[in-house]
Amino acid sequence: MPPKPAIQLYGYQREWFMDRSRFKLAKFARQTGKTFTTTLEVVDDSYEAAVQKRRARWVILSRGERQAAEAMNEGIKPHAKAYGMAFEESAFDWEGSSGSYKALEVTLPHGGKITALPANPDTARGFSANVFLDEFAFHKDSGAIWKALFPVISAGWKLRVASTPNGKSGKFYELDTADDDAWSRHEVDIYRAVKDGLPRDIEELRAAIADEDAWAQEFELKYLDEASAWLSYELITACEDERAGRSSEYQGGLCFVGRDIGRRNDLHVIWVAELIGDVLWERERIEQKRATFADMDAAFDEVMSRYHVARACIDQTGMGEKVVEDAQRRYGGVIEGVLFTSPSKLVMATQGKERFEDRTVRIPAGDVPLRGDLHKLRKISGPTGVPRFVAERDDDHADRTWAIFLGINAAAGLSEAPRWRPLTEAGEMQPSRVNPIDENWIPADA
Repeated sequence: MPPKPAIQLYGYQREWFMDRSRFKLAKFARQTGKTFTTTLEVVDDSYEAAVQKRRARWVILSRGERQAAEAMNEGIKPHAKAYGMAFEESAFDWEGSSGSYKALEVTLPHGGKITALPANPDTARGFSANVFLDEFAFHKDSGAIWKALFPVISAGWKLRVASTPNGKSGKFYELDTADDDAWSRHEVDIYRAVKDGLPRDIEELRAAIADEDAWAQEFELKYLDEASAWLSYELITACEDERAGRSSEYQGGLCFVGRDIGRRNDLHVIWVAELIGDVLWERERIEQKRATFADMDAAFDEVMSRYHVARACIDQTGMGEKVVEDAQRRYGGVIEGVLFTSPSKLVMATQGKERFEDRTVRIPAGDVPLRGDLHKLRKISGPTGVPRFVAERDDDHADRTWAIFLGINAAAGLSEAPRWRPLTEAGEMQPSRVNPIDENWIPADA
């Protein structure tokens, strides 16, 4: 009985791996192994070169440092070990005209090298090598990256492009939908992957993602129409950063909070953003469903105690009336109640869109529910001609989006710092506490 291969591949992965066309594009559903399989090909090509005593050169351009590290640590190095290839690994700062980028590299027998680093026009033009563009639909400035890259690989190098769709825009969409014979194109949705043996429960996945638009794009590989979306996927992903959403990154600066009220069918969302320069960085996002008002207030009090909050905007509509009243009693002028009317929603949505267009907001990278929530908001004309916003096919009515827009609204036009004086345990006001924008502000744990 022949021995089992060291690396098991499903049918669709074998097809991609065995295809050695010079220009090759993979449109794969999420978590179906596109990076794993492509890095296997990179190592296999490098192994063949080493056997022939020649040098292979590959560069992996990922959407960020974390993804580049994953491609190297979960793909290249395990595959090289499976092939029995000795290698030396190193990390260095790659210097470009627009900044420094963390690069990871392995050096293989006979001088072959594989380098992984974040993608941008600088790094795209900085190497003469075979190239793997990993999750290319999510690369910032994909058009500029392509213009910088293609002259480099035109001298006979191979190019691998793999991604999940990300809206009807960007260079990946153009490449995938072009009518030409230059590219060998592979398409694997979740149904094909499971049919070929990938162990996934489709219905469980669909229920867990709880968003039909996100499911259609991330798993069924459908390019969603961007025409009616208030925020395109291109705008959303341009503001994603792997350092956002981590409370550990909080630098002690001024924060702005948005709080969207929901209880039974909707989410209760608290969004905390720290202002660094002119950029609002998400530091924390709390989501609760079917929580008691006491639990919701406790979560808000925790936020107010841990961050230097300059202003918090809270949805005052309906059940939000008492929430705002209680918050103002505890924190005074720092709290602003916002009634959700067509004019106020238009103002907040416009402020929010401007932040995304100017790239002065940062949200977590790869957060599929948040990405889908932001994209589902649509602007339509009402019967009187007044525009209104809706979130179609939505269980939570874009609650994350409105919490972010409320937080952005909190940061807009703050001309002076309102004082706030939380209650003591005895229910008395604490006159010594003022808003954190004042240099005499006393932190909650002081």
